[in-house]
Amino acid sequence: MVDDRRMAKIHETIDINVPASRVWAVVQEDVKNATRWSTYLAKVEQLDKEPPGVGTRYRYHLDLPAGIKEIVEVEQTTYSKPKKCSGKFVGGPLKGTWSYTYTESKGSTRVLYEMDYELGGLLRFAGGLLSRQYAEGIRSNMIALKKYVESGKGPKAGEP
Repeated sequence: MVDDRRMAKIHETIDINVPASRVWAVVQEDVKNATRWSTYLAKVEQLDKEPPGVGTRYRYHLDLPAGIKEIVEVEQTTYSKPKKCSGKFVGGPLKGTWSYTYTESKGSTRVLYEMDYELGGLLRFAGGLLSRQYAEGIRSNMIALKKYVESGKGPKAGEP
């Protein structure tokens, strides 16, 4: 049997007026505090003890619209500081890949978030409505990330 469902795509960019190393420190090295700037994210757990890098796995506890609670696990497959971090969904109702790409120019950083995904489990039944709300949540997260980093919150580059 051929699975003819199409992958949904999210492509969001934002310019943040700080160097890429600063944005990287907040997004890729302070994942446990992503709840401070992420919509629908209740908690994050790192599933291994090593510093972040290729192979690092995280478990995200999501509180989605309509009272839906889900757990998603990801594994990082690229970790090229401070240029790109990408990975794949390895547990939960999302299947597919995600990436953050950081491009610095004159002290400002363009952050590109891309995700190719397919909803599974109970989320599959919510279909287009949840996909639309999830995409809007990613857009809101990028705006909140910009405000969070530009206000000086979160770790600076090189801090734990």
